[in-house]
Amino acid sequence: MVQTFNQAQKSKELQQYFQQQKRIYIVVDARRDDVILPPHLKDDPSLRLVLNSRMPQPIHFFHNRIESTFSFSRVSFASTISISAIWAAYHPDLNLDEGLMWENDIPHDLMSIMLKKTITENGSPQTVGITSDTLKTPSQITPKKTNSTKRNHLRIVK
Repeated sequence: MVQTFNQAQKSKELQQYFQQQKRIYIVVDARRDDVILPPHLKDDPSLRLVLNSRMPQPIHFFHNRIESTFSFSRVSFASTISISAIWAAYHPDLNLDEGLMWENDIPHDLMSIMLKKTITENGSPQTVGITSDTLKTPSQITPKKTNSTKRNHLRIVK
């Protein structure tokens, strides 16, 4: 596989976000061949994995992948996650709109569902799409705590 600038840039953005937050969820398309995880997790297009700076094992960020020994139901598994298989990252205690989303890496089957989603505002349904108004780059992220249980959408990084 040829390493692209986009993968290297995405890896850098993800690593910086992780260093800022210290604990994040990454959302991974585990169905991909370039993702090495326990077999029982391989059918999930939106698998959430926790990265925590307090983990006893190191998390290695490379330009095209992340490697670590993760624990799944108390069983260690040497895992490799392709950077291109990661399509979102967020801190579990912040609003989802404070996280990152890479639009080009969202699985196509999930993207069509996301674009067709409707919401009700003032009693009338509206189609939710991805627009330039929802874009946010990693440098624009400012962590802020919230007591609200309402979850917003992730921001998209191009």
